[in-house]
Amino acid sequence: MLYNSAFMTTKFNVVLLPGDGIGPDVTYEAVRVLEAVEAKLEGVEFAFVEKPCGANEYLRNGDPLPAATVDACRAAHATLLGAMGLPGVRWPSGTEMTPQIDIRETLDLYAGMRPIKLYNQAHSPLKPRPGSIDFVLYRENCEGLFFGRKGAFDPQAPEVRDIMCISRRGAERICRAAFHHAMHRRKQVTLVDKANVLPSMAYFRGIFHEVAKEFPEVKTDAVYVDAASLYLVQRPESFDVLVTENMFGDILSDLAAGLVGGMGMAPSADIGDQHAVFQPSHGTAPDIAGKSIANPIATILSAALMLEWLGHPETIRGARLIEAAVAGLCNDASFATRDLGGSVSTTECGAAIAAAVK
Repeated sequence: MLYNSAFMTTKFNVVLLPGDGIGPDVTYEAVRVLEAVEAKLEGVEFAFVEKPCGANEYLRNGDPLPAATVDACRAAHATLLGAMGLPGVRWPSGTEMTPQIDIRETLDLYAGMRPIKLYNQAHSPLKPRPGSIDFVLYRENCEGLFFGRKGAFDPQAPEVRDIMCISRRGAERICRAAFHHAMHRRKQVTLVDKANVLPSMAYFRGIFHEVAKEFPEVKTDAVYVDAASLYLVQRPESFDVLVTENMFGDILSDLAAGLVGGMGMAPSADIGDQHAVFQPSHGTAPDIAGKSIANPIATILSAALMLEWLGHPETIRGARLIEAAVAGLCNDASFATRDLGGSVSTTECGAAIAAAVK
């Protein structure tokens, strides 16, 4: 993954954006685990500051992403985000408010990194052996089919068109990020595109092959997105690192999460050259908010990604402590939140992981 080695301080300032729905539920459990990690580390401290953001903030103050919140994220060492948006809170155009995407674009967090790992055979509908599904999907975050998302349209118009934008700069940097990560894994990168139909995807593929020449040790292949959907179900163990366009990555990362237990087991990181935001891949699920039903593991594993990205030897060790705690607990099939077929509550899950860390 992309690392940040610029921070030499032992006190890390982390902005918390709990957001909407189950966002606060899972964010506070991740903080509980981070506090347990902090107690195990030598010479490292975390300072958390919570900032407003999301659909509820829009209802309160008319802005889902206040400038002060963006400034705080820009000044912090890292940001931990819960979930943003509510289905009933929309712009006049009819689209939902997506401040989490606004943050990506504002801070130029171009690399959407989605690790997919199976911890227990019982979590997957495919019933493979634990550990057999272990890959990372890199999603370009700042252009692609999302490029024209803020465009206005006339509901009475005879047609509406969306624009797919693939720039050389955008394609080069997301491909390079995927290759760098692959060098720390099994040295295999798969491009997922639709180069047989879309000129923008043929352009992306050409740049992918150019970047590949910089990494002669890495094996490459290219798969059309429809075939990739099939192969992810039929043979997910064959993938190591995948890289793709924004919308394709959005869709495939949810499919991939379904292979390992669902969105509650799917962490993510949105990483740029200077800043990074860490969040679960799931949405706000307002129907279960505040009921201690949500699975906080995706957010807790996102916090582990944050510790690794910070790049300090002790925070990297802290990331390993979290990963080991999650793996150890998930090895027991009875340790399962409701989405995994069990009855462990949100707070029980967070407390158990924190205790395992300690």
